[in-house]
Amino acid sequence: MPALPAELTLIVELALVVLLATTLAYCVLLERRLAAMRKGQDALKGTIGQLNQAITSAGSSMVQLRGAAHDAALTLDERMGLARKLIDELSLLTASGERIAERFDRGFDRAGESRPRIVRSAPAAPGGIMSRLDKIKVAR
Repeated sequence: MPALPAELTLIVELALVVLLATTLAYCVLLERRLAAMRKGQDALKGTIGQLNQAITSAGSSMVQLRGAAHDAALTLDERMGLARKLIDELSLLTASGERIAERFDRGFDRAGESRPRIVRSAPAAPGGIMSRLDKIKVAR
């Protein structure tokens, strides 16, 4: 192969130097970008870790909330059962009181006595227990 003139060799070597300098500058720029990306990636890992902790905490809170709701439902059921029993008992007592009031009322009617004067503080429902009890009040 014939020897290249010195000028041509110099031009080729200068072109290689320029290309190598450009490659070196581009590598420095690329290294900076990669470092910034790694830094962002580390921050993203921290954020993802915090998010996982928050999700875990929310899950355990949901379990506790479900337990509390279940306990509240059981307590409410117990109280509702007790309230129903009390309603039944009060219904029986009210019915018994009405029967007693009817007996008093029939006793006054049979005895032929004049009925006592009734003092009313508020109008009572017709046929209700209050009207029957008002019938047996004696005016003072």
